[in-house]
Amino acid sequence: DPVALMSSLVLTKAVELTLVKEQNGVQFTSSAIVAPAPTQINSSGEEERETWGKKIDFLLSVIGFAVDLANVWRFPYLCYKNGGGAFLVPYLFFMVIAGMPLFYMELALGQYNREGAAGVWKICPIFKGVGFTVILISLYVGFYYNVIISWALFYLFSSFTSELPWVHCNNTWNSPNCSDWADNSSIGDIYKATPAQEYFERGVLHIQDSNGIDDLGRPRWQLTSCLAVVIVLLYFSLWKGVKTSGKVWIEAATQICFSLGVGFGVLIAFSSYNKFSNNCYRDAIITSSINSLTSFFSGFVVFSFLGYMSHKHNVALDKVARDGAGLVFVIYPEAIATLPGSSVWAVIFFIMLLTLGIDSAMGGMESVITGLIDEFKCLHKHRELFTLFIVVSTFLISLFCVTNGGMYVFTLLDHFAAGTSILFGVLIEAIGIAWFYGVDRFSDDIEEMIGQRPGLYWRLCWKFVSPCFLLFMVVVSFATFNPPNYGTYSFPPWANMVGWCLAISSMSMVPLYAIYKLYYLNVSTFLLKQRLAYAITPETEHHLVDNGEVRQFTLQHWLVV
Repeated sequence: DPVALMSSLVLTKAVELTLVKEQNGVQFTSSAIVAPAPTQINSSGEEERETWGKKIDFLLSVIGFAVDLANVWRFPYLCYKNGGGAFLVPYLFFMVIAGMPLFYMELALGQYNREGAAGVWKICPIFKGVGFTVILISLYVGFYYNVIISWALFYLFSSFTSELPWVHCNNTWNSPNCSDWADNSSIGDIYKATPAQEYFERGVLHIQDSNGIDDLGRPRWQLTSCLAVVIVLLYFSLWKGVKTSGKVWIEAATQICFSLGVGFGVLIAFSSYNKFSNNCYRDAIITSSINSLTSFFSGFVVFSFLGYMSHKHNVALDKVARDGAGLVFVIYPEAIATLPGSSVWAVIFFIMLLTLGIDSAMGGMESVITGLIDEFKCLHKHRELFTLFIVVSTFLISLFCVTNGGMYVFTLLDHFAAGTSILFGVLIEAIGIAWFYGVDRFSDDIEEMIGQRPGLYWRLCWKFVSPCFLLFMVVVSFATFNPPNYGTYSFPPWANMVGWCLAISSMSMVPLYAIYKLYYLNVSTFLLKQRLAYAITPETEHHLVDNGEVRQFTLQHWLVV
């Protein structure tokens, strides 16, 4: 029963929202972090780091970030597109060999080093560039992710009416091609469009007033206003701090990174505010499991709706199934419009979308803010102003996505901002920790925190399985690249070049910073080998390099697991 499943999903999110509003200040209040008062200084002369007020604050924040819109639109569509249950085989396989180990790795990395995505690389300075890579990726994703939330807010406001505006074809924005599925048996015709589809594309986006990405037009004031509301909410929540079969496997692997949030720097940022002895192993198991279960549950809800719409209009399922925004802002609203009391259901549904999107957007923004503030200590005293600068900058760039041709900008950003680059970033993270810092040393750090050493399974995944898997995924993603498109519109070559520049700009941080670290290292030696030794040795152990003791120059370091 679609109604029952819909209500279950909404109630689940409502319970989470209630907990979040009551207990998780990161989400909707000024702070969930308890800072030492007065400011305390540790033995090394540094200020004590803020910590989460309650254990539940951290768990809800991580779960809120990981469980996002991708669980609602990306996972169900990929299941349908790639054989239904057959997709679950590679998905679960990659979850076990890569998703959970990398999730655990990032939580432990942030908690032990108590720094943001860039600062944690004091354990191996030459890899700090990957910290800036993930910060840039989170920033780029924010440029368009906030726009999705503004669409949901627009739909929410539009739902407060006796008759939903996407039910009929008699509105000012409708075209002659508009056709109600219930009254037209030829809906399979590619030239026909449903009222819900035209409402989204012509009533909300006004894409009919644009000829392509080179004809954007001005920002639409309605969407701009919704975007401004989202940005203001983000600011006041953040300003005080967080107190083919082959293709099936590729898409399953990419979904793991998107769904769990690995590689965005958010897990590192959030866990850096944990108490040192927090059991990050248990947190990794709990949060990654909840995320996957939510994806499965969302899949059941989505497929029930798709089946319902397919049966109601007597069309094949592939005529109903859509990816991305089309699923959430076309198919769902159309299905909701057929329910009794549709306006009420629409309001509840879009509130759910807002809560799904807002906490994930805040997580991404927190990754940027924490990562840069921890790296540039002078920003600590001006967090409110720096946060304002970040959110205003994000708002200004996001305006390109709320113009008449904004959907083309959105599609370009979605395709290039966090595709290959996110896999590349996680690959470099895994290599830096497991091979250069050392999986044995990393295991010692975890044992120091939680009192038990990671098992052989985790160590093998960190050192061999996950890096090999990620390397394969990066190579395949480059080899199988397909340029983006929106419907029948193909992007011009210059737009694809801009997209690649965006992707490369984040990935290039790794080699650029490595070169900088080697040639501008603050040491007296000019020998490349000696400089390399300093660059790959934890900053706290540079005195050992002075004595000629470099672990990474021994065979044992590379062989130990």
